[in-house]
Amino acid sequence: MLENNYFLENEDLKQHFESLIDWDEIVEAFEQGFSDKKEYEKTGKEEFALAPGSKEEAIEFYRSVLESAGEIAGKEVAPFAQKMDAEGLIYEKGKVRFPKEMINAVNQVKEAGILPYSIGRKHGGLGLPCTVQAMLMEIFSRADGSVAIALGCMNLAETIERFGSQEMVESYVPKMAAGELCGAMALTEPNYGSDLPNLQTKAIKGEDGVWRITGAKRFITHGCGFDDKPSIILTLARTGSPTSGARGLSFFLVKSEDVEIAGIEKKMGLHCSPTCEVVYENTPGILIGEEGYGLVKYSMAMMNGARLSIAGQAMGIGAAAYYEAKKYADEREQFGKKIRNIPAVKKMLDFMDREILAMRSILQEASRSIDLYHWKSEKMKENGIDEREIKKDDSLKKWEKLANLFTPLSKYYITEQANKIAFDALQIHGGAGYTYDYDISRIYRDVRITNIYEGTTQLQVVAAIGGIVTGLGAKGILRQYLDEEMSLFSPSRELLENYKKLEESHTIYTSLENGSSKDEVAFELVESATRVIIGVILERGLKKMDGNSKKERAALVRFYNLDSSALLEYNKIRIQNKKEVALV
Repeated sequence: MLENNYFLENEDLKQHFESLIDWDEIVEAFEQGFSDKKEYEKTGKEEFALAPGSKEEAIEFYRSVLESAGEIAGKEVAPFAQKMDAEGLIYEKGKVRFPKEMINAVNQVKEAGILPYSIGRKHGGLGLPCTVQAMLMEIFSRADGSVAIALGCMNLAETIERFGSQEMVESYVPKMAAGELCGAMALTEPNYGSDLPNLQTKAIKGEDGVWRITGAKRFITHGCGFDDKPSIILTLARTGSPTSGARGLSFFLVKSEDVEIAGIEKKMGLHCSPTCEVVYENTPGILIGEEGYGLVKYSMAMMNGARLSIAGQAMGIGAAAYYEAKKYADEREQFGKKIRNIPAVKKMLDFMDREILAMRSILQEASRSIDLYHWKSEKMKENGIDEREIKKDDSLKKWEKLANLFTPLSKYYITEQANKIAFDALQIHGGAGYTYDYDISRIYRDVRITNIYEGTTQLQVVAAIGGIVTGLGAKGILRQYLDEEMSLFSPSRELLENYKKLEESHTIYTSLENGSSKDEVAFELVESATRVIIGVILERGLKKMDGNSKKERAALVRFYNLDSSALLEYNKIRIQNKKEVALV
């Protein structure tokens, strides 16, 4: 693995931070008048000591966190990733043992003070906007996917912060911020993967007022905790009748010491990330929020955050594949020249180069939407603004709809492209890449799960298609977004033509009368919309740049939109063919 600072040495990531992100709007939305700093000045509470008091202080704070993360990831985690992968996990008598290098990596993050990156400052966390959190997930995932997942699980406090009782929050969240507790999401069951409304693990409230849970959960990441740190397992269980569907499900906090870890999966990749089978037998659980809202409110909120986190993970692993392929192509000689100069190899590297830009652009735009909707509204609540007033905010309504669309789009697009990049990166390595001598074999195995877990690509299409169909309507939010963003710059001919092709595909799609016909070409419309959205974001970014960096990026953006042109034409034909077949 390349060993350097994974923030400072990543030119595009640094370009996003320095030029492409609108920090005025992010800081204004997230810091809400720098209320945390004012709280520190008023009370002297230590948890608010690092809170920024100005936009400049906020940007510098965010930068310092990313620089520290980049240093640890690139110089302390990456060098040991291959060794950790080879050693893997050891399961014995209900306990899981982790490689000492992985334990050291997490401890270094903790000692650097950047472990609780997504936990609120009032509970001992850093309180970072999603825009920065996504960068952190990318940085750590580039070094090692398993370490990044462990850090993510130790930050699974947001659901408790948002929906737990005051007593629950005070009991668990500060301990998670201190790195004393891990977190886990327990939704999936042996016979129910994505079919959550029909899961059967049940919770019964006893005469003593204690809920007790019986059943089994499968594929539960870090259900065993991490090292000597137990997990709090956020568990979805049925409190209604067996046929009550989604409305019969509730959400519980369960301690890992109260369950049995029946085993861990032997997986193709992510060898140091424990995927556990968790058995509940009259296990005590604490109800989170209200009974009956476990899936429709609490689990869905948690899953949306998890899906964006997986997009960041795939972004990092995909970047690792790209850099390893580039390094190998710069060193390997065949036919008397570096293989990077062979046209077929250069074509693959060029594709990776522009796709990395595209992937990061949609990840950052999705993160922006979360900051301008979710975190802004949460901060407004903390500052005592009436919830009825918050609901009247048109800007929040707009970004809520866009966040609900961009989250599945980013998860689908980034994970699919990361898999493609890893595939090509291994191909560039040739037979050597198929051995364990090179990191690309581990990267190739690790990235494969990203377009499967937390909802497959096919489920992300289901989640996104409604927002695209309605959003591209005459007064739709997506059309409004595209038109507003394109008014900020002079769109290229390629981008305008692609937008037109998207509109034509949308018209044909909406004219399909058969529901199954629409389902069969939903991916084509989703892919077309995503490519146009990314094209807009990329061209918008060029306006904020100058010099050689702008010239180089403009060439990549143009070729991206040319790639999109061919794909959009193909997708339009596929949708049209479905209509013509339906008429026969």
